[in-house]
Order: sequence, then structure tokens, then C-alpha cells
Amino acid sequence: MKNFIITLIFFSTVTVFAQNSNVGLKGGYNLAAVSFDGENETGQRHSFHIGFYAESFLNQSIALQPELIYSQQGYEIQDGNGTFTQKLNYLNLPLMLKAYPSSNLFLEAGPQIGLAISHKEEFDSNFNLFDTSQEFEPSSFDWGINFGGGLKTNTGISLGVRYHLGLGDIYDEGKPQNRVWHFYLGFDF
Repeated sequence: MKNFIITLIFFSTVTVFAQNSNVGLKGGYNLAAVSFDGENETGQRHSFHIGFYAESFLNQSIALQPELIYSQQGYEIQDGNGTFTQKLNYLNLPLMLKAYPSSNLFLEAGPQIGLAISHKEEFDSNFNLFDTSQEFEPSSFDWGINFGGGLKTNTGISLGVRYHLGLGDIYDEGKPQNRVWHFYLGFDF
């Protein structure tokens, strides 16, 4: 039900901006980590994201872009005993304000909320007898800010990079917060 409500909000936003919008598909590569107590950051998990966006120009050089993105996040820690991987999957709703200092270069920043849709922790001991897998319940919602930039061609193809600075705690202990680099390719319809 939560996913349905988020999807409905996104497509309602798209409809409002449809008159001056570019609607498209975007996806790419994630380098995700988690910061504990704002000091220590884990190793990175390599994953992906994919979703839809609607870019609406407010004037010739400023645009507002709501998105609906499925994003694999979490982290990975390797040591002599094996590899521990936390797999967090989110349905994210970024709302980006984009500035175009030139016709093809853009800078972007904005808030993001995310709904945790699955969570799994695995330990690979490099010896099957000691491998474990279990599921835990993180906080249902994540929130934070994004900033980045990129290039967009006149044909509607975008190439960009974005950093997500999570501000919501994933769990109650240790103040773990998401840190994600997104490298993406977008295509206007």
C-alpha cells in the first residue's frame, strides 16, 4: 500500500508539470556506504538504481525535477574472516532543483525521502558451512539531501553524477546514515 501511495504522488506531480516537462527514464551505478555516528564510514557496496523523472522548466535556466527511483544501497565490509554485506533497497523520491548555467551543463540539489522496501544482511565466510543470511527491519523511512551535476544533450540524453547525504538514521543504535554516489544515464521520452 505504501508503494502505491508513493507512486500515486509521483505521477500526480508529473501530471501537474506535464505541460512544460520532459519525462524520462534514468538508471545507473551506485557506490553505497553507511556512516556511523557521523565519523566512520563503511566499505562500499556496488549496486544500481533505476527509475523515472519529470523535468519541468520554471524558466529558461531553472528546472524542477521530481523522480521515482528504485535504489540498492547498504554497505560491505571485508576482513580475514569473510565479507559482511548489508543490502538495503529503497524506493526513493528525490525532488531536484536544476540550474543550467549553459544549455547543456546542469547543477542540481534537493531533498529526498526514501521508503525501505527490503533489507538483508549476509556473511560470506568463504566456507559454506559458516555462511549466514537473515532479514532485519530498518527504519521505514530515510531522508536526506542530494547534490550533483551533469551534461544533457539537445536530444534529451543526460549523463550525471549525484551524491546522497542521508540524514535519517537507518537503525536506533550508532546513528547509521546512508551515503550514496549515483552515476547515471537518463533518456527523455
